[in-house]
Amino acid sequence: MRIGWAITGAGHFLKETVDLLIKLAEKHEVTVFISNAGEEVLKMYGLYEQVAGVTGGYYKELALDSDQSFSYPISGRLSLGKYDLLIVSPATANSVAKIVNGISDSLVTNCVAQAGKGGVQTLIVPVDLELRDVHTILPSKLELSLCTDCKECSAANTCPNEAILPKTEIDLLKCVGCGKCKDACPYDVISEGKTVTIHMREIDIENSHKLVLMKGIYVLREPAEIEKHI
Repeated sequence: MRIGWAITGAGHFLKETVDLLIKLAEKHEVTVFISNAGEEVLKMYGLYEQVAGVTGGYYKELALDSDQSFSYPISGRLSLGKYDLLIVSPATANSVAKIVNGISDSLVTNCVAQAGKGGVQTLIVPVDLELRDVHTILPSKLELSLCTDCKECSAANTCPNEAILPKTEIDLLKCVGCGKCKDACPYDVISEGKTVTIHMREIDIENSHKLVLMKGIYVLREPAEIEKHI
């Protein structure tokens, strides 16, 4: 199959999405479309290079929002029906809200709009689907209660992108999730993969349910359901 796979800026379902993307890319031609926020978040979680690693070649491109300018020319393939399937996983509440209101001002939302015009079936995995608490994994962060305020911060000195602000925070827009800071700190101040509980908003749930009513779009509860449609 020829698959378009769009990734937005959600941390929830991100690791499961990337694992499945890598698996399916071994058997199918996959073009990866990444929103600006998706690019940032993939780097925060240290997953960007894994995604980039499955691309390379015609219809196996890595298409970034920042490279496509305002006309998103690569999405024209979807309007021409050149793909068998478009997948949006994970889909943020922001992207879902735009899709259900017909707004296509990002690479991902434009791909969905063009897929609709080209009759390409679209699978969407929203992160906000049910009104419940969700457990999700955070990118790296500083546990300030453990920090001893060393004169020379080994974590900051080790970071290749100067993302560590000692005794303050990690600049996640600079962090690429390499883990070097965690290995360098002798006091385990840097945490990775910490699980937190987030609360779903009613408006986001309502928008996700509106997706179900849109022609050609199938809403899935989790990335694992994607394989049933391939």
